[in-house]
Amino acid sequence: MIQAIGLTSNPRKELPPAVDDVSFEARPGRVTALLGASGAGKTTTLRLMLELQRGRGITYFRGRPLHRIAHPSREVGVLLSEVPGHPARTIRGQLGMVCAAVGVPIRRVDEVIEVVGLVSLRDERLGTLSRGMDRRLGLACALLSDPHTLVLDDPAGGLSVTEGRWLHGILRAHAAHGGTVLFSTDDPKEAARTADRVITLEGGRLVADQEAADFARTRLRPRVAVRSPHAARLGALLAKEARAAQRSVEVVREDGNRLSVYGSTCADIGETAFRHGILVHRLADETGDMGPHATLPAEGLASATVVTSALLTPASATSTPTDDAPTDDAPATDEPATAVAATGAHTPDEPGPATESRTRPAASPGARALPQLPPPIAVRQAPSPLRPLRYELRRATGVGTGYLTAITALVTSALLSVLLARIGHTPQPRLLAAWPRECPLPPAALGAGLLGALAFGEEFRHPALATDRGTVPRRLGLLAAKLLVASVTALALAVLTVGCDLEMLYLVYGRELVGVPADWLSLSASWIGLTVGCAWAGVLAAGIFRSTTAGLAAVLAVPVVVVPLVQKTLAGPSVRKAAGFSERLRELLLMQWPFGGARYIAAGARLVAQPVGGALMLSLTALLCAYLLTTLRSRVR
Repeated sequence: MIQAIGLTSNPRKELPPAVDDVSFEARPGRVTALLGASGAGKTTTLRLMLELQRGRGITYFRGRPLHRIAHPSREVGVLLSEVPGHPARTIRGQLGMVCAAVGVPIRRVDEVIEVVGLVSLRDERLGTLSRGMDRRLGLACALLSDPHTLVLDDPAGGLSVTEGRWLHGILRAHAAHGGTVLFSTDDPKEAARTADRVITLEGGRLVADQEAADFARTRLRPRVAVRSPHAARLGALLAKEARAAQRSVEVVREDGNRLSVYGSTCADIGETAFRHGILVHRLADETGDMGPHATLPAEGLASATVVTSALLTPASATSTPTDDAPTDDAPATDEPATAVAATGAHTPDEPGPATESRTRPAASPGARALPQLPPPIAVRQAPSPLRPLRYELRRATGVGTGYLTAITALVTSALLSVLLARIGHTPQPRLLAAWPRECPLPPAALGAGLLGALAFGEEFRHPALATDRGTVPRRLGLLAAKLLVASVTALALAVLTVGCDLEMLYLVYGRELVGVPADWLSLSASWIGLTVGCAWAGVLAAGIFRSTTAGLAAVLAVPVVVVPLVQKTLAGPSVRKAAGFSERLRELLLMQWPFGGARYIAAGARLVAQPVGGALMLSLTALLCAYLLTTLRSRVR
């Protein structure tokens, strides 16, 4: 059950708030429509309910506000816009990421894909999906965690009649299983056709909260559509008789030979035409504002549609029976009227009958079968520290950007090492890393930094984690998973770079340049520390500034800006210098490390004491502190 109380958006400068004091309820087992024209405040209302926009008021989902629910995605399934997924990711890969994020088994993907009809498209890229397929994928994401409540913003917008009918059938099936469904629309016909209750917004205010039948009767005014070559004369006669009988009848002249009569019946109009010898080509009940051939199709309900048409002449005329005029009261005629009773749905392109009445019985033998929903999740996975790691692994391996970046870095490094060897004057350690003195960073370090920046940059660009909260959550578990995956990726890239460079140098120049340096331990520590540090800098900077470009800029800023500052600081005049820092650090530990661990500690100390190492550590410390500060700030909000 949804209880929205006093939802009010913050005012925009001198303009009034987009939503002002909106309160309503959406009950379980029922489909509720939030109706309003464009700009009426429907999307703002949904965003206020989901705490995606600041304002006043509160919304309870089964008695709890969203920020008090431990796993919001398991309580509320949300579809606000297009699916926020990377265009190169497959449907199955996207749903697998969401499964890892919400903590449901991966087998759930196949169950949901089958229900929404995407089995044949499971390996299609998101960038190739049509509007209808994107809506199906969005509904699959909303149903993935088996939520009790569905909140959808214009789910049928841009869909064909068939696709819209299917989607509303899914919503009806979810409500039939005891769930709560709330969707927004700007189409009164859609609201009257598919919802149990219609909440109408106008100018950001609640103007009506009605049952669907009351909405169709009061806000979609029933009318009688008349077509006659003597429409003007017939309209004048109807108005004259209404005044004489003191009845409230409104006659509206349409284009051509058509009339729309409000407050009367087909029987009364037919009798008037018969008495005055007026030829009538069409006489049918309609629901106002729905067009001449609009119908209210049955979506898992029984909807009786009656078509009445007659050719009325002075010699042979008839009146058509309606609910307001029973057949027994109609005058006898020599030629019976043509009447057809039908049930079912008609598309706008098909010439269908006008709707006379709309009923929603609890069960009907002629009702269309509801679509099948995915089975409920019997066992929920407990919170696990491996959940963000699974998510990050699926994110990193789901698109080819990371593979392309790594291959580019390896090829560039190999070619650059061969070129540096041909030119000469490059020490062997820099030759193996393909690191010219003129470049601030080697290709492998730049590649590791770009992979780290993509880890968070694409998260904010295509926020798969933010389908129910609007922004990428700043969770420390997610950060730890990204740092771990970035570290492993950078380490693999560092090892593969040295191996590829050695192989290329051996193939081109022989064994002359492939010897192992004497201080390989400290060089290896420096090389691994550089690549991993660049990857971490990219992750942290992209997480803080929410941009891949900002993450890569932070990686380049370390050697270009921070290293000169550190060198200038160390080379400046000082009373005391930090000479012998590594030896004193070793003495401070006062213990013998097994397997020669003291050498590794000394190598790490020498790495930190170097300008590049010190600058990198300083940058990482500053970025980590900034990330923690923004995390705490978002939690306070």
